[in-house]
Amino acid sequence: MIYVFKTSVDTKLKFEFANALLYELLPNSLWNFDLEDCDNILRIESEDEINEMMLRNKIFDCVELE
Repeated sequence: MIYVFKTSVDTKLKFEFANALLYELLPNSLWNFDLEDCDNILRIESEDEINEMMLRNKIFDCVELE
């Protein structure tokens, strides 16, 4: 399944943190960020169920787009 999130990842530090978090939470998934998009899009392809609550943290926020 493909998930698409609007994120607050807008700096190199947040990007590095987000990547580290995703490697830890979703080791068998693929993801990418489109930081040139005004919504700083995160796309995740995963067989596991994902929701925005599991990705929220103190460094960045995200909202799943429908």
